[in-house]
Amino acid sequence: MIDMTSLSTYEVSTLLLCVVAAMAYINEKFVRLPTAIGLMSISLAVSLALVALNNFGFAFDQQVASFIQQIDFYEALMEGMLSFLLFAGALHVDLNELKEQKWPVLTFATVGLMTSIGLIGGSTWLLFNWADLNISIWYCLLFGSLISPTDPIAVLALLKNSTAPRSLRVKIAGESLFNDGVGVVAFLVLLGIATGSKEATLANIGGLFFQEAGGGILIGLILGWLCNALLKSIDNYVVEVLLSLAIVMGGYNLAMSFHLSGPIAMVVAGLMVGNHGRKEAMSDVTRDHLDKFWLLIDEILNSVLFVLIGLEVLLISFDSKEIALGLIIIPLVLLIRLLSLSIPITLMKTFHDFSHNIAKIMTWGGLRGGISVALVLSLPQGEERDILMVATYMVVVFSIIVQGLTFTKFLEKFPPK
Repeated sequence: MIDMTSLSTYEVSTLLLCVVAAMAYINEKFVRLPTAIGLMSISLAVSLALVALNNFGFAFDQQVASFIQQIDFYEALMEGMLSFLLFAGALHVDLNELKEQKWPVLTFATVGLMTSIGLIGGSTWLLFNWADLNISIWYCLLFGSLISPTDPIAVLALLKNSTAPRSLRVKIAGESLFNDGVGVVAFLVLLGIATGSKEATLANIGGLFFQEAGGGILIGLILGWLCNALLKSIDNYVVEVLLSLAIVMGGYNLAMSFHLSGPIAMVVAGLMVGNHGRKEAMSDVTRDHLDKFWLLIDEILNSVLFVLIGLEVLLISFDSKEIALGLIIIPLVLLIRLLSLSIPITLMKTFHDFSHNIAKIMTWGGLRGGISVALVLSLPQGEERDILMVATYMVVVFSIIVQGLTFTKFLEKFPPK
């Protein structure tokens, strides 16, 4: 049997890609679910089957768990795949349409998100205390910050085949792209306070938030402008694709090295290249190749990400108490999202038109995904991490599989018009 603990990085990557390809084939040939949902469902089913086989004396789950442990999920997503996925997602968002929805998107990604973080933090703190679990309010707020943002990767994958009106899709996509970056910034600020490395003062919180978010926007604008200027000066699609790749990889690492928000920088850069660059700096040939290249990158990394989410269950220890709490937290998170959307929508209705049932649709279509899992895995080892990991994983699995598979039916039951 192969020793899963001594594989090289190349061997781990090769084996993972082979597993993803096999599951993608099974999904396309037999299961026929949307790719992201199908891959996660299959990998989760395989993981649970391995756990079941362990009860009959077959320790295959330990072998696979040893393999998964060699993949640092946080590093793979937050310091690797995320920059590509956010840039690719933003690349195809129409900036003019986004400008028309700027106030709802901005409000949902800031006021709505902060409201959700506070409500989830407070309610889970009460819930954990009721269950005799000694978890501080700061860790509960950390949970709020990692579970409140909708995952742009999961949301954009869901919207590809959606029949929702264009204006509604722009609101959902725009919110998911920006509240992800804001959520990561909030998480980093709260993590510093929870671990004692930062003081919980208004000046510290405001300063860190301004540095991360404001700096991310600024560096994103600079990167977008630089990329467009370089693209405009040449006409060779191979070099232009390489330039976009360099901007994403180099720019994300540059932002992170200066403690600025890499996710926000990639969204801003992607919007600039996808709109101004597409119109002013690319030939038709370059535009076609650039779109196809980033679409392929997006699909491949999405596939890898959702398979990893399904396999991560092998590394999580569940007990009955944590599962019971997770089952309570799932509807709690949905209810709070509905509330945190309904309040700003009601206030903005006087000067902005909203689709019918928009709060319900955005609640059910606001999927959580790999970013939430990656952030909870980055928490320091301890009881708090173990409990929050189970809750996060249960919310993410319910979100992607149940909400993702029923979103079309949900639109039929609660039509936006």
